[in-house]
Amino acid sequence: MAPGLAIVRQFTPNWFTATMGTGALALTLNQSPLALPGLHPLAVGLWLANILLFSLFSLLYAARWAIFFDEARRIFQHPVMSMFFGAIPMGLATIVNGFLAFGPALIGDAAIVIAHGLWWIDAALSLLCGIAIPYFMFTRQEHSIEKLTAVWLLPIVACEVAAASAGLLAPHLAAPDAFLVLVLGYGLWACSVPLAMSILVLLVLRLVLHKLPERDLGVSAWLALGPIGTGALGLLLLGSDAPAIFAANGLAGIGEVALGLGVIGGILLWGYGAWWLALAVLKTIRYLREGLPFNLGWWGFTFPLAVYALATLALARATRLELFAAIGGGLVVCLAIFWIIVATRTLEGAWTRRLFVAPCLAGPKAPARFEADAV
Repeated sequence: MAPGLAIVRQFTPNWFTATMGTGALALTLNQSPLALPGLHPLAVGLWLANILLFSLFSLLYAARWAIFFDEARRIFQHPVMSMFFGAIPMGLATIVNGFLAFGPALIGDAAIVIAHGLWWIDAALSLLCGIAIPYFMFTRQEHSIEKLTAVWLLPIVACEVAAASAGLLAPHLAAPDAFLVLVLGYGLWACSVPLAMSILVLLVLRLVLHKLPERDLGVSAWLALGPIGTGALGLLLLGSDAPAIFAANGLAGIGEVALGLGVIGGILLWGYGAWWLALAVLKTIRYLREGLPFNLGWWGFTFPLAVYALATLALARATRLELFAAIGGGLVVCLAIFWIIVATRTLEGAWTRRLFVAPCLAGPKAPARFEADAV
């Protein structure tokens, strides 16, 4: 088989985690409290590169379905790889947010129109992932508490990422679109955060009863931070829009309540996230001592930390507390370091084609080494 076709045959949705991490880094650098020269142009460059990366991955994955349809559909039986469908809308969300943050300066008001259209696609894909993948978990796949990892969160979290994007998009829209997007943002948040919190409860139970997963799955510890950080960010962004948008629709009192709930809810989730962040650091130190092999799962170091950093910076703006600004700045620095390490090793693995592995080709009961390569 030609090398190009071999890559297409082995291409899987976990590659989209690279677009999640790259796009999120661009957004965090743009909000960094560190006033460094060249930071904004660097953020714009990363966002533009991420658009190309997302487009390339979309073409490769579409080609796999077109050329190797029977093999591609096996993913719905695979208990690990199917979770990564959630990475597709989450990667797209970073592009939507970038059009709002960087687009107006580059292409004017057309950026808002593009962001609005892409947001509807992103919301639909997120909702589809959040419903379809759990349904396949219930009906087609084999799972157990012992094998549970934070990867279960990926298809669920996509909806709250779209909700946070709604919070960014709504103030750029005219009525009644702004009100509709805001209300749907809260609905998407509700489709994700409560379910994600219940999965975290199960994850704690699994860790207590069966201890840490094998070291190949060690980075999945960071994924727990994702729904918490995005949940806090979504409440803060939606709440900041609420007073003006609700007031314009005759619901001023509700808007003020939503603003307060956003700040209080954001602080509570931020504190909960701090606990999971501390545990992730401790577990990673333990894994590093044992030897932590590289795989695409290392992108789990980036996106969860990025959304937690964005939530921290949003709290800094909402509360005007320097503590949040200082912590947020430190998190952005850590994120940039992680991204450099992971991106470098991913490029090396892609060049040698070692990272192009489709565990679903081995069937739903893939050997452990194939599941490790998946995450």
